[in-house]
Amino acid sequence: MRRSGFGPVPELVALRESAGIVRVPTPFGPSAWMLTCYDHVRRMLGDAEAFVNGWTPADLTADEGQAAPDRDPRQLSGDRAGNLLSLDPPDHTRLRRMLTPEFTVRRMRRLEPRIVEIVDAHLDALERHGAPADLVANYALPIPSLVICELLGVPAADQQEFQQRTDRQLDTTLSEPEKFELARESLAYMQGLVARARREPGEDLLGMLIREHDQDLSNAELVGIGNLLLVAGHETTSNMLGLGTLALLRHPDQLAMVRDDPDSVPGAVEELMRWLSIVNSGSPRLATRDVDIDGTTIRRGDLVLFNLPTANRDPALLDDPDRFDITRKATSHVGFGHGIHHCLGAPLARLEMRIAFPALLRRFPHLHLAVPDDRVAFAWHKAIHGLEELPVAW
Repeated sequence: MRRSGFGPVPELVALRESAGIVRVPTPFGPSAWMLTCYDHVRRMLGDAEAFVNGWTPADLTADEGQAAPDRDPRQLSGDRAGNLLSLDPPDHTRLRRMLTPEFTVRRMRRLEPRIVEIVDAHLDALERHGAPADLVANYALPIPSLVICELLGVPAADQQEFQQRTDRQLDTTLSEPEKFELARESLAYMQGLVARARREPGEDLLGMLIREHDQDLSNAELVGIGNLLLVAGHETTSNMLGLGTLALLRHPDQLAMVRDDPDSVPGAVEELMRWLSIVNSGSPRLATRDVDIDGTTIRRGDLVLFNLPTANRDPALLDDPDRFDITRKATSHVGFGHGIHHCLGAPLARLEMRIAFPALLRRFPHLHLAVPDDRVAFAWHKAIHGLEELPVAW
């Protein structure tokens, strides 16, 4: 189902307000359970023993009521090396333990001066360009991409091509041959980046991992880590910057708070994460045993899907959840996921947004849309919810 606007898909909201959990068809063959309520989604994401990522189509039950195959559904398949989103313990635990120290708030502060430079440079470029300008292409997209380049040690000469390839990889309208070619190019580039880091480890993330865990990480795992950070750290934050700016423009009183009151910015970022919920879901999970959720029995071998936007706007989480309010008390939203797969890069994403939103609004205090509001196009074809473009003037 395609989203349009800021809210969840209406059909899934209706599901949350009625049954909450239902069977839905899937491209994998058997149907799956869809979870839409906050409590259900959070419980499932918090139980990595009962609901796992490492499954194959052979692990799925053929239909409702049929016993699961007599095998361990936690057995990994395919090339998942280094991709934390598709790994289960103990492989996930081992890699996450190595990566977590590189994404602490303290470590992220080392990047803060460079992020400020990147943001200021793009604001300068916008000012030189003059109004009107597309804020997506000229601000929201390039900033997170350049931050990831900085994190991974991508040479300056490669960064433009790197950005373009990354953007195209999340376009769901591409043909299968185009997707295959992009995946091949991305793999080859990341393999070259890892090989260079092996020869001369720098101060970037790959270099630090090699220096500290050289014998514990294969090249395939380093490539998988790089690719994951590339996709997870680029499109998500860039879409938050675009959509978040539009949300603030539609709520001028709250925009003024973000612009003028530094203390309001952290709360604004959290409310934007909850209210926008740009990541619709995560990897489908497979049940390793029978689990009862609020009277519904999910059988061993059943596939489970979940929807983060409906969960984050569930009245069970907070009062009046469809209202955007940056002055709310902090909530345990699932915009960054939950449990062992809670977004590793959340401290970096928060830092980028806390810098980029107020900097934009202070530089252009009279920022406004350069087209009628109903002409703003949402990017329905992207895997992560966002905007096609955001024409603005100042």
